[in-house]
Amino acid sequence: MFTPVVVPEGVRRRLIEDGRRFLGLDPVPADRTIAALHSNEADVPGLDAREMAQFKRIRLMGATGSVLMAITALGVAAQPVLGNPVSGLRVLGVFARWQTSSLALSMLGNALVVLSWLLLGRFCVGGLGGTPTHRISRSQLDRTLLLWIVPLSLTPPMYSTDVYSYLAQSQIAAKGLNPYVVGPATGLGVDNILTRNVPNIWRETPAPYGPFFVWIGRGIAHIVGNNVIAGVLCHRTLALVGIALVVWALPRLSRRCGVAPVSALWLGAANPLVLFHLVAGVHNEALMLGLMLGGLEFCLRAIEDDPDGDGVFGRKSWALLIFGAMVITLSSQVKFPAIIALGFVGMALARQWGRRQIRPLVWSALVMGVVAGVVMLAVAEFSGLGFGWTGTLYQAGAVRSWMSLPTLVGIITGFGGVLLGLGDHTTALLSITRPIAEAIAAVLAVRMLLSTWAGRLHPVGALGVALAAIVLLFPVVQPWYLLWAIVPLAAWATEPAFRVPAVVFSAVVSVVEMPRGADYAAFQIIESAIAGLLVVAVFMFITRRQLPWRRRPGVSVASHRTAPYGVTS
Repeated sequence: MFTPVVVPEGVRRRLIEDGRRFLGLDPVPADRTIAALHSNEADVPGLDAREMAQFKRIRLMGATGSVLMAITALGVAAQPVLGNPVSGLRVLGVFARWQTSSLALSMLGNALVVLSWLLLGRFCVGGLGGTPTHRISRSQLDRTLLLWIVPLSLTPPMYSTDVYSYLAQSQIAAKGLNPYVVGPATGLGVDNILTRNVPNIWRETPAPYGPFFVWIGRGIAHIVGNNVIAGVLCHRTLALVGIALVVWALPRLSRRCGVAPVSALWLGAANPLVLFHLVAGVHNEALMLGLMLGGLEFCLRAIEDDPDGDGVFGRKSWALLIFGAMVITLSSQVKFPAIIALGFVGMALARQWGRRQIRPLVWSALVMGVVAGVVMLAVAEFSGLGFGWTGTLYQAGAVRSWMSLPTLVGIITGFGGVLLGLGDHTTALLSITRPIAEAIAAVLAVRMLLSTWAGRLHPVGALGVALAAIVLLFPVVQPWYLLWAIVPLAAWATEPAFRVPAVVFSAVVSVVEMPRGADYAAFQIIESAIAGLLVVAVFMFITRRQLPWRRRPGVSVASHRTAPYGVTS
């Protein structure tokens, strides 16, 4: 006969208390929670004359690096296999013939952009552990960002060939076929110019992207046909629209969190990962992030800017809320993980309607669910693409990415089994580590949602932390995936515990990535890297008195604190 286990009352109460704290329902000391990543930033004056001269040199150095990358991309970028307009040309084609020299110059330009970004941080966030005594203005940063982006907007695709998959999948949809069923080789034929430009690993793979993105791509395909260059330019224009939305939304979200807009834009929009992978690399994360952050700003404008604070919405507030939720849903129809932003909007809405009460929570979930459902149904119906995208979300799982924690654990463990003579069980181990990691990511995301509902985390910060957990524990992680978390967190997380790893990761990954992503001999990479390092070292020595390579008084003072910037919600 089964005897029930009796749990002592004290143990039962402790388990309940610990469970509620873990879920974020009960208070925890601030320095032991994610909230410790945030503090209000100080509002400081603009640059003095000496700093202004340094800032102009930094801006020029970044622009020089960007132009150098754009020129050498004619020879070392991820150019199309077929339809390359510079192939065989005497002057412009010389960069392809001088591969090692072009790669060295491209690496030099890359390093100049990254170093310029790091030096610019002196006048945006100060030292990573301090606050700047002077900060550049928003207009100065905007002009700098534009100056660095323009050359990279005119280059062939760099660091990735994904845009050629976009073109092929869009052409499949334009032909009336289902891109969620057939891949480029089947839908277009192996000899099609678009198929030939798609990497072999993806030629049989259906589209893993949402129907809104494929719908836009189908429109581009109807306009440009099989013209690869025109198609790339159209998709890059789409990426630039996404970047513009990020630049619009990020400062507004940062003000809600008490963070200086310039600080958020420096880390979230001027980040080399954004410049190299979203602009030059033409990744659709630009559109996803732009729509997600733009929609989040509209929703929070309706929720947090309630003049009476009583949770009773007028017609304007309802319009802003529904419009923002629709925009966020559209972002999920580019890449689905963006849908999680609706959960944080719902939690903020429930808190506004009735703090920590179940009924407002249910009503807010119903509102968000109805809006998301209607938008998804409308996109599926009007695009004619249906819901086939739900079956292709894990197509990228075929790639083993070392930046994915569960994949890295599986690969290392499998390699250890080989060394011990037990055989290669990597695939079996990945089937264990990946589901466990996904479950942990789900728990952490729920924890952030409940912390938002309880009012302990701002929705922007909680969203960034949840996306960080999802990305790091995702089966596949590409360098630009980290922008899903870095960009929203740039508007909220200000402490070195976040900024130092984010800046180091962004700088290191931006430098080590090859402009074509592959296809270089080891001697080419080594020789180019050595040449680039020597030039950078000489340049740093020559400019040691003209640029703020070292911290000097007036650039960043750790003890400097003035009135907090903006407000917190």
